[in-house]
Amino acid sequence: MSRVVTLGESMGLILGDGVGGWENQHHARVVTGGAEGNTAIGLSRLGVDVTWIGRVGDDALGRRVVGDLRAEGVDVRAHTDAEAPTGLMLKSTPRAGATTVDYYRRGSAGSRLHRADLDDLPLSAGDILHVTGVTLALSASAREAVVAAVDRAREVGALVSFAINHRSRLWGHAEAVAAYAHVIERTDILFASDDEARMMHPHVDPEDLARALSSTGPAEAIVTLGGDGAVAVIDGEVHRVAALPITPVDTVGAGDAFAAGYLSERLVAASAATRMRTAAVAGAYACLHPGDWQGGIRRSELASAGSTDPVTR
Repeated sequence: MSRVVTLGESMGLILGDGVGGWENQHHARVVTGGAEGNTAIGLSRLGVDVTWIGRVGDDALGRRVVGDLRAEGVDVRAHTDAEAPTGLMLKSTPRAGATTVDYYRRGSAGSRLHRADLDDLPLSAGDILHVTGVTLALSASAREAVVAAVDRAREVGALVSFAINHRSRLWGHAEAVAAYAHVIERTDILFASDDEARMMHPHVDPEDLARALSSTGPAEAIVTLGGDGAVAVIDGEVHRVAALPITPVDTVGAGDAFAAGYLSERLVAASAATRMRTAAVAGAYACLHPGDWQGGIRRSELASAGSTDPVTR
C-alpha cells in the first residue's frame, strides 16, 4: 500500500485558556504542533499510512511530541538530539477572533535536521513525499535534508508534494523565494495561499495565480483562498471548491489539514473534484478547535460533513 512520508519540526505548544495576552493568562494547556506533524495526523485520521521524520530533544516535550504522533497512528522516525531542546510555541487569543503564536525554536533539535537523518527514508514508487517551506527556513542543514528527500523521491518514482507555508520571521523574502522556486520546479503537487502565490508571481492577475504556479513545474497547483475556498490547476484544467460555511475558532493548522485531505484522495487516484472537496472539508474542520490538529476530521465523518456538496467547476 502506498504511503505519505513527511519530515520537519514538531514542537510543544502551550495554549492559553480564555481571551487575553499572556500577561493576563492564568491557565494553559500543553499540546503539540508543527506543520508537517499536523498534516501527518490529518492523513492518519483519513486512513492513510503516513511516516513523520524529525528531531526532538531528549526532554519531556520531545517525548510528548513523539507520543502524540504515535497515538494518532503516525509511524514516527524521531531522532533524539541530546544537545538541543525541543522547540516551543505559545498560542494565545489576545482578543476574540484573533490568534497570536510566539515561537521559541532558535537552535532547537528540530532545526538541526540533517540529511543523514534520512538514511532510512521509506519511499517507493507510488508514495508521496510531503515537505514544506517551514523546514527549508529552519537552517542550512534542514534545507539540505529537504532537497535530499526531494531528490530521493524523484529517483524512486514517488510524487513530491510541497506546501509553501511561508514564515517571514524565519528568513528574508528574496532568500525564501529562491529556495521555494528551487523546490517548486521539482514538485508534482503544490499548495500555496493566495498571499504565497502572489509572493512567487507578484505581477500575475489573482485569477491566474494557480496557472502561473503550475507553469513552473507542478502538474497540480492548488491556491487556498480562505473564506472564498480554493482554486486549482490540475493537469491543465481549472477546478474550484467553495469553503464550508463555518464560524472558525482558530484557523492555525487549516492549511495543513487541507493538504492532508487533498493528499489522502490523491493517493487513491480520486477525481479532482473529490480531492478538492475532501481538502475543503478537512481544512474547515481544523478551524473548529483551538489546537493545531485536534479538530482534524476522520474518514468516517466525511460523508456527513456539510449539508451540501461545495464543489463547483
